Amino acid sequence: MPEQISERARLTGDCARCFGLCCVALPFAASAAFAVSKPAGKPCHNLGGDHRCGIHTELRQRGFAGCTVYDCLGAGQKVSQVTFGGRDWRTGSEQDARRMFDAFPVVRQLHELLWYLTEAVGLAAARPVHAGLRAALRKTEELSLGTPEELAALDVAAHRQEVNVLLLRASELARAGVRGGGKDRRGADLMGARLRGAGLRGASLRGACLIAADLTGADLRDADLIGADLRDADLGDADLTGAFFLTQPQLDAARGNAGTRLPGSVTRPAHWTATAL
Repeated sequence: MPEQISERARLTGDCARCFGLCCVALPFAASAAFAVSKPAGKPCHNLGGDHRCGIHTELRQRGFAGCTVYDCLGAGQKVSQVTFGGRDWRTGSEQDARRMFDAFPVVRQLHELLWYLTEAVGLAAARPVHAGLRAALRKTEELSLGTPEELAALDVAAHRQEVNVLLLRASELARAGVRGGGKDRRGADLMGARLRGAGLRGASLRGACLIAADLTGADLRDADLIGADLRDADLGDADLTGAFFLTQPQLDAARGNAGTRLPGSVTRPAHWTATAL
């Protein structure tokens, strides 16, 4: 477990060691999540010369809620300090800046896989595939340390598919012990669904659309939440104990309260209400 916790810490964004890459490399469109539009490769107008956000403490109030639910999972500091050896895109050549912006989303995808693989290795019930998971973990880490040219040429989709086979098997093994068996809701369209108090223990909700779903008081223990869209989903008083493949950005995009029970891999978002319903 200490090893897993240490790996989790490494897969968390550290803005102090990054050159504000998410504020430059990524595009966003004017919407409920962003007050303005910005193309990829152009610095956000809120980004200061020190690579810090000028409205960081007021993002939600100023119309940039989308920024508050994003986490590069450690990709920003790796690209800044490792891939490019601490070379700032502001002072480097225009070509270097483009290469850095191209590398960032690739490494971010690889770090997401590292997050899932790290969690899968920690699932005791998935022991039959631990060797394969550890091998995939090593390979994914090696790929994330590639040169800018190697990252640009990498077929991330193909690697993701290889890893997904292992993650799917780990999920099946982990949920097999759930009494009654978990429901298979993979890819289900549950936008706005009324699932208050629903019994979803051990369910597979991989890739499910749960935008604005009412999951108040739902039993989501030991559920597989990989890729589930939880934007604006109400998790008030829901029980997610033991739920796996849940990332912090997913949770940050949802709503919850003090009564929401969470797995140890994530932290309670600061913007959630302070009292239980």
